[in-house]
Amino acid sequence: MTLDKLKQFRTGIYTILGKAKDALFDLMDAVLVTRSVYSFAELSVSPVFRRKWSSTYEAIQDGEPPRTELMKLYIKQQSVREQIVLAGDHTAWARPDARTLRERTFEHQAHPMSGAKPVTIGQGYSTIAIIPETEGSWALPLLHERITSFENPIQKAAAQLKLVCENLPTRPISLWDAEYGCASFVKQTADIAADKLMRVRSNWSLD
Repeated sequence: MTLDKLKQFRTGIYTILGKAKDALFDLMDAVLVTRSVYSFAELSVSPVFRRKWSSTYEAIQDGEPPRTELMKLYIKQQSVREQIVLAGDHTAWARPDARTLRERTFEHQAHPMSGAKPVTIGQGYSTIAIIPETEGSWALPLLHERITSFENPIQKAAAQLKLVCENLPTRPISLWDAEYGCASFVKQTADIAADKLMRVRSNWSLD
């Protein structure tokens, strides 16, 4: 990416951020340049955060970044190629001690709580990203959204895939873990213009 293109991209982001855009923009820069963040308040002392410490909280409280418009801007940065590769996943944010946190749900986690079961209490997030290179490990998240207590990971992923595909220039191939290798996900995404490659658990019968 050239410097001029980077400037245009940053200007585009700033223009569509909406409320509290100045504080939000500085906060995003602070996140990008801070190697390790041990507390949210720590971002307020970043050299690129040019406002008072209270603005970090105001940015989160007042800001409403338009997810769909930001996603469209991210997609425009991608070079046209034969087939776009997407990857979707569901991850848990464990918050077992945050008893006042709204809408905590039971989530799968490889490192369980006491009781030796792969379960934790917290919040689940659904992410769909573009995999821009055949080699390397980085990805470009297009949507990263919390799964509310009124949704499940399959419903959220299907809705995200539909929204993303409606804004892509070509038909993509999407990659999914074993959680999505089920009839429910196949049915909910049957009409979406995307190829789907899903992992299936080894003990499942397809008869």
